Amino acid sequence: MSQLLSFKGHRRPPLAAACLSACLALGAMPALPQAAQASGKASPKAAQKAASQPKAQKAASGAPRRDSKADVTLDFENAEIEAVARAMATLSGRNVVVDPRVKGTITLSSTVAVTPAEAMRLFAAQLRTQGFSVVETDGMSLVLPEAEAKLRSGSVRTQTPRSTGSGQVQTQIFRLMHENAANLVPVLRPLISPNNTINVSPGGNALVITDYSDNLQRMGRIIAALDISNATGVEVVPLKHAVAADLAPLVLRLAEAGGSAMPAAPGNGNMAVQASAGSGVFPTTLIPEPRSNSIIVRAANPAKLAQIKGLIQQLDLPSATHDDGSSGNIHIVHLKNADAVKLAVTLRAALAALPGQQQGATGGAASAAAAASTGSSSSSRNSASSSVQSSGSGLNTGPSIDAEGDNQPSTGGQIQADPATNSLIISAPGPVYRELREVINKLDERRAQVFVESLIAEVRTDKAAEFGIQWQGLVGRRDGANVGIIGTNYNTGGTNIISLASQFRNGMPSSDRNVVMPAQGMNLAFGHRVNGLFTLGALANFLQATGTGNVLSTPTLLTLDNEEAKIIVGQNVPFVTGSYTNTGGSNAALNPFQTYDRQDVGLTLRVRPQISENGTVKMVIYQETSSVVKETQNAAQGPTTNKRAIESSVLVEDGSIVVLGGLLEDNYAEKESKVPVLGDVPVVGNLFRSRERGYVKTNLMVFLRPVVVRDAPSTEQYSVSRYDMMRAAQQDNQPDPSSVLKVNIAPVMPPAQPLYKDEWKNEAPPAPLNHGSAAPAPGMARQEKRSSFRMPASGEANYMGD
Repeated sequence: MSQLLSFKGHRRPPLAAACLSACLALGAMPALPQAAQASGKASPKAAQKAASQPKAQKAASGAPRRDSKADVTLDFENAEIEAVARAMATLSGRNVVVDPRVKGTITLSSTVAVTPAEAMRLFAAQLRTQGFSVVETDGMSLVLPEAEAKLRSGSVRTQTPRSTGSGQVQTQIFRLMHENAANLVPVLRPLISPNNTINVSPGGNALVITDYSDNLQRMGRIIAALDISNATGVEVVPLKHAVAADLAPLVLRLAEAGGSAMPAAPGNGNMAVQASAGSGVFPTTLIPEPRSNSIIVRAANPAKLAQIKGLIQQLDLPSATHDDGSSGNIHIVHLKNADAVKLAVTLRAALAALPGQQQGATGGAASAAAAASTGSSSSSRNSASSSVQSSGSGLNTGPSIDAEGDNQPSTGGQIQADPATNSLIISAPGPVYRELREVINKLDERRAQVFVESLIAEVRTDKAAEFGIQWQGLVGRRDGANVGIIGTNYNTGGTNIISLASQFRNGMPSSDRNVVMPAQGMNLAFGHRVNGLFTLGALANFLQATGTGNVLSTPTLLTLDNEEAKIIVGQNVPFVTGSYTNTGGSNAALNPFQTYDRQDVGLTLRVRPQISENGTVKMVIYQETSSVVKETQNAAQGPTTNKRAIESSVLVEDGSIVVLGGLLEDNYAEKESKVPVLGDVPVVGNLFRSRERGYVKTNLMVFLRPVVVRDAPSTEQYSVSRYDMMRAAQQDNQPDPSSVLKVNIAPVMPPAQPLYKDEWKNEAPPAPLNHGSAAPAPGMARQEKRSSFRMPASGEANYMGD
């Protein structure tokens, strides 16, 4: 028998319907086959049909309570929740209490007849869609807001709930036997209703979940699938071709990268969530065993173990054969031009920058992790290592794996240099080796060279003139004795009349006196004898000196591109840096000594050229010319040096001449010594004065010309041209034949034997900067027209004029 409960279009059910519900509850009326459906009032036809029922049926319906298993058809449309709850209480025979905060209407209907229990579940499901829940506690059902249901739930279970499908909020405790409860919280949290909770009990390694009963059943199935034992144990996988120490980190990284997408283990049903390797209590462990060349594998489940073994089999392949017929991952590359030690450093830096060549492995490896302790669980992981810190009920299965990348071998490659053979030893897989070989082929090319010629030209002119008269005489005599001396005395040319007069005492200089020479130039003297001694009465000095100097130095260098070269031509002169004397005691012998510091004095040229793509040469240059001043060689404070230095960076076209710098100096000096007043008298004043004049003119210029030499024939062509020039100079300096002197020949270099003469360029190399006889190359001739240079003539700007 079925009944129809219907309320349509009214906020509250009419009185007739309420009375009908009360009668049904008390058993005063028999079950009606159909209830009223129009305007919310009881149907007259239904009432007449009920009145016309047989008396026996009426007597039977007079029981104190109706049969709760009778089927009913629900048809509530926009009915108040409170009214529907009272109807559900009538059908289920349980008290249904509605919280005052529960307001609103619901629509509840069923197309087929349902039992009262099923009607209650439909009622609870409809309330759930509107944010309300039904909680069973103390023999009654409470209709509460969903957020409050977790606080009022009176049903607590410790076993997996039966499939009751009540849709009510319940609390379930799941005790785990193998998995760490804290590791399942991130997996289960998204599957629980937003207003319900999931908590971890670390002491019992349990999960406490409050949610709807049907969802708790699903949680139970998922937890059962995840709470599996680490039953795979340890398995040893031998390798045939690969090296265990190199393959283990790579396999572990691949296994962890695909852990989240790994299929479920057998027996897990329809579970779709699989913990990634190394993320829980049971991380995947791979330990290389070098003695047997095997890998010891320990995985979380058989499926993971099978996956790792499959990866090892796919990677354990024989090495490919290379173009030179060799096999394996160790290669030897003989270099032709590059330096092996320097190139190895460059390749290591390039190898470290390649993507995926970071040393180490993710997740697995070789050090024990900490044991579990009481507290909350946490897991940490980075790109170079994976570590697990677990705490709780002691679910620790022994040592776990913590891989530190610095302790693991690199799977990218290693490069070592052998200086003895100028070779590289490369240990790398085939693809990495091919990339490195392409880089080596480009770097191991013949480097261009730069032939640098420097020209230091110095022209010096000195002019000096001296004229002076010195005289002396006696003034008066008394009893054979002089009473006075009068005269003039100047240091003309470093000599004066008094020093010369004492020189001629008694006609000859004595052995205990130094010889005093007259000044340079023409000297005219007048003397007389006084008391048997020769005495100069007057001394006249006339001097005019002219000197010229032309110094030309052309140091040359040949050096590699971007390599510094240096040439020094001169002397290593000692300079006194200290003087010491032993004064240890009165009887101790004196032991004086001096300390010296030697310095290079002469010509120094240091240059580092760098060739650009368009042929321009950038040069960092230091040029120095120094000399010791002759007058200071024996000075007590040490010698004095003249130094001219240029340090610069310039850009020069290939084969062009550039002036680095120079000095144009004019130095004029005049000195006059005279007797006051008398020396200023015209004409006669020349007898009482002496004059010196000096003029020094110095022109110094430094020029430079770099020439790029790119191949062996060009290098040989330059070398042979300079070789022939020196050989010709030796032949020109042969001694004249002599019958008296038996040495009639000087050494001469043998003729050059070029190897690449057929590959020489048609034009001759540029002539030396200080050699005007050699014919310059056509390109050099054009350059000379563009930037020719010469020293100024005597009439131009009076550079070297009088």
